[in-house]
Amino acid sequence: MSRRVSDLMTAIPQTLPLEATLYEAARVMRDKGIGDVLVTLAGRLCGMVTDRDIVVRGVADNRDPSLTPLSDVCTAQLTTVRPDDDTDTAARLMCEQAVRRLPVVDAEQRPVGIVSIGDLALADGGVPEVLAAISKAPPHL
Repeated sequence: MSRRVSDLMTAIPQTLPLEATLYEAARVMRDKGIGDVLVTLAGRLCGMVTDRDIVVRGVADNRDPSLTPLSDVCTAQLTTVRPDDDTDTAARLMCEQAVRRLPVVDAEQRPVGIVSIGDLALADGGVPEVLAAISKAPPHL
């Protein structure tokens, strides 16, 4: 039986405003032991930045981490889910979009959580072939 996203998600995700720097995001990731930060504008989700984004879109492009805003490197076109969506929907969207994390937002697009491939893998009734397809999908650059 499918579960709700709210049963598996990490609640109260780490967020930073759009104008925060790569340095600030990297410090949050290090201090919290995470690989992503949700980016907000006026409290609403407007992007996501991952540790890979910082390296590939920031450092590798010789951007100064202390001066480069998240707006320059974050992914702005996000697929999201709601807390009441079922985990089958989350797994399907991850597979279709070739992503490993989905922000969870409320009706006003405020971030309330994040659900990852790992969360789905640990859930009862996880679909191994779907999760394997997500893991094998090429990353978005």
